Amino acid sequence: MQVKDNTFLITGAASGLGAATAERLVAGGGRVVLCDLSDVVEAHAKTLGEHARAVRGDVTSGDDIQAAVDAAVELSDGRGLAGVVHCAGVVSVAKLVDREGNPADLDAYARTVQINLVGTFNVMRLAAAAMAKNVPGEDGERGVIVNTASIAAFDGQVGQCAYSASKAGVVGMSLPAARELSRHGVRVMAIAPGVFETPMMSEIPDEAAEALAAAVPFPKRLGKPDEFARLAEQIIINSMLNGETIRLDGGIRMQ
Repeated sequence: MQVKDNTFLITGAASGLGAATAERLVAGGGRVVLCDLSDVVEAHAKTLGEHARAVRGDVTSGDDIQAAVDAAVELSDGRGLAGVVHCAGVVSVAKLVDREGNPADLDAYARTVQINLVGTFNVMRLAAAAMAKNVPGEDGERGVIVNTASIAAFDGQVGQCAYSASKAGVVGMSLPAARELSRHGVRVMAIAPGVFETPMMSEIPDEAAEALAAAVPFPKRLGKPDEFARLAEQIIINSMLNGETIRLDGGIRMQ
């Protein structure tokens, strides 16, 4: 599938990985609908020009995501929604038993899973339903879904039970979803980023960020959002990429 003249939905598009992906796809001649809870998404869409539109939305809401999908179909001038790059998510840290002997908060665990895992499923189901209606391309392709997992799905650290479980679920959905949607000509992939320069990373102390960067074998730095965006673009372009999770982490294995 080509990027040029096709329309894509980007979630978590107000900043970080989602914002960089939207910028790259527009630069490649694509059209994008940027979906995010933050009102910053509207300003970012304006900077991208006439081929970008913003929709405020919660990825766990069926109504919100359906509105974003409908906006993408409308923006496509009859071509339909060609792809989704789903970047929305949250990071959570909580030990099962804290220093005072108190158990972890169950509601906080459920919230992380609801946003990161259930939200991913919500976006996939509504986007896939729209893509299934597209006119197939030369090889029968109607669409592509790119989800965002994390290396925490494989190398979860202390305090990451909720986050690791939610991202492992995203990894676990990739192959069965790809198998199921193959009859509709829709591919499903996931990217598992390592440590990247995102607003989430800016919330941790500088010393901790420096230690994470030093732990990357090569290149010895945090990943840049555009490096994620370039991989998402390559997944869109390369139709043989399907049903797999790609680690994008400079070779780091979290302790």
